[in-house]
Amino acid sequence: MLKRYAAIPFAVMCLSAQLAQAEDVKTLSSVVITATKTEQDSFDLPMSIDKVSKEQIQDGNLRMTLSESLARVPGITAQNRTQMAQDPQISSRGFGARSAFGVRGIRVYVDGIPLSMPDGIGNPGSVDLGMIDSIEVMRGPFSAMYGNSSGGVIQMFTENAPKSPEISGDVLAGSYGTYSESVKAAGSTSGVDYLLGYSNFKSDGYRDSSDNTKKQATAKLKTTIGDDAKLTTLISWFDQYAKDPGGLKLSEISTPNIASSTSKLVSARAERSNTQIGFNFEKILSSTDTLALLAYAGKRDNTGILYSAPPTGSAETYNSRASIIARDFYGAELKWLNKGNISQMPYALTSGITFGQMIDDRNDINADNGVARSSLIDNNFNRKEKQTATIFDQYIQGSLTVIPELDMHAGLRHTRLTMKFEDALVDPSKVVAGNTVAAKESKRFEDTSGNLTYDKTTPVIGGIYKLTPAVNLYANAGMAFETPTLVETSFLDATSGSGPNLSIKPSTSNNYEAGAKAFLNDNTKINLTIFQVDTQNEIIINSTVSGRTSYQNGKSTKRTGAEVSIDSLLPYNFSAYASYTQLNATFEEGFTSGGNTVAKGNLIPGTYKQQAFAELAWSYPSWGFQTALNAVYNSSTQVNDTNEAGTAAAGYTVFNLRASLNQKTGPWSTTEYVTLNNFTDVKYIGSVRVNDYTAGRYYEPAAPANWIVGVKAAYKF
Repeated sequence: MLKRYAAIPFAVMCLSAQLAQAEDVKTLSSVVITATKTEQDSFDLPMSIDKVSKEQIQDGNLRMTLSESLARVPGITAQNRTQMAQDPQISSRGFGARSAFGVRGIRVYVDGIPLSMPDGIGNPGSVDLGMIDSIEVMRGPFSAMYGNSSGGVIQMFTENAPKSPEISGDVLAGSYGTYSESVKAAGSTSGVDYLLGYSNFKSDGYRDSSDNTKKQATAKLKTTIGDDAKLTTLISWFDQYAKDPGGLKLSEISTPNIASSTSKLVSARAERSNTQIGFNFEKILSSTDTLALLAYAGKRDNTGILYSAPPTGSAETYNSRASIIARDFYGAELKWLNKGNISQMPYALTSGITFGQMIDDRNDINADNGVARSSLIDNNFNRKEKQTATIFDQYIQGSLTVIPELDMHAGLRHTRLTMKFEDALVDPSKVVAGNTVAAKESKRFEDTSGNLTYDKTTPVIGGIYKLTPAVNLYANAGMAFETPTLVETSFLDATSGSGPNLSIKPSTSNNYEAGAKAFLNDNTKINLTIFQVDTQNEIIINSTVSGRTSYQNGKSTKRTGAEVSIDSLLPYNFSAYASYTQLNATFEEGFTSGGNTVAKGNLIPGTYKQQAFAELAWSYPSWGFQTALNAVYNSSTQVNDTNEAGTAAAGYTVFNLRASLNQKTGPWSTTEYVTLNNFTDVKYIGSVRVNDYTAGRYYEPAAPANWIVGVKAAYKF
């Protein structure tokens, strides 16, 4: 495997060595927290971790989804769905590619507070990206140190308050009736650092029936308590309405801006709100010990209107369903950090316990033309139940400098997840032996209560060898597992809507990674990684019918690949960055899924064999001018497990251009900016809905050429 991928970076390295100059000595390495839960230089860590800066997140972007800024990270797929009824499709080395909504297989955090629920589903859309200072993205074996996540970790960090009080505002407009306004205030008063923000976004959307609105508010307060303690409070809220244009059939993608006929018929949509508060308390106990306590709680309400064909031969008139979920969630983490020396060998040790619980009150009600039936009688309900997921973890992770040139890292985490389904619809008087009753009421009054428990211990070990001051070599290996989410266990059969599926197992993986990090000179850095992941009981989509999806365990899968990135500061205020990912994600055994035969060697749908990102930026400081041109390439991707001939979404390359002009006058700073996305007007499929065998509506077209213009102003007191 090393031989197969070793030549990938050489051409890029040689070119960069010719272009880069050493006259401006700058360090491109960055300090990260996610990898070891303590601040460390990413260059000296034996793992794949990348940091996305504030400028890359915010400048010239709508700041609505992570897909805008994560395309540059190797190993990460963050697809543009051109609609906001679901979170973006984000996958890491192929994990999470099956997700129809939410983020699966990847743990998501903001300032250490989980945005991933105990069952593993993540909701990054609850964060206002206009308040984010950086994003750290970790892949590989050490991701297992965050629990039931096989693919990786995405952690966002909010901005810190400036030394002097500041207020700012931002207004932008764009294609398809897009408009956004935001305001921010930050500073310090009475020993409290504060960051306050509010934003209001709306758009008609590129596709028919994809209009959306989103309002967000964030408050971050940081209080210093004496010389050795600090308390950070983070409060966030959002309210969103978004229509869902649905996926298109292959025969329809020649007119990509249309909506699915079924989605348009019932005005398919999502209405959601989320309120969350988190506290992070840190106290320095001594020069070697620090204690941290994190606690959070929140409430999320989500209503989805989905097309649902009435049963064949039924006299029912409904043509849609209202899926209504009211969620309460909370959790805590107690963490101890210790550092010192053992026989003159420096070490760092982090240990902790975490607890989390989510309680979903779930109703599934028949609806007529997208309007839930007001008469809440038994015959209008498909489901009425309480779903609970509770997680309790313990972990320990540490590093030891064995010799000055060699650091060893290791960790161990134990996870116990329990799920409970309590059927509130069943009428005990109508249940007979075997949980069945006669005639048409049998489905509605069958008791679907049940319990699941998943228990796993995941070890990981790795090391980094400092070959020279400018070259580090590393390798690591570990085990990981991914549990199904509550949604993925809800339906045993998508056609009938029966459930829950109490037989589904977690997928387990053996994860291997090796790589090199090198400074070619003071201005150019390169990272190279090769990896292999062997997975058993891969969780896959069984079938999707009328907005319901059932899941099952497939057989074994294998993911092999390579990631390379190069970052260079060039003469005359130019900078260049490029990343490339090669991924071969396949089913290693044949099996049957939803009546379809999946052959050995088939590609996992939603994964891309090749992805690339390249950006050239230039600034002219005397004018306050900045501009950047980037290109994004994705190869073709399969849309279902059977790799049905002629259905793959074609590969594409899109080009984007942004520019800004900044003026400073006294306490005022003003910036005008413009962005042209896909300015070569490429028509392409931005994402796919995996395994929609019944309807064949796999394809979500992305927008053609589109633009953003805006202005932001800030005043420093």
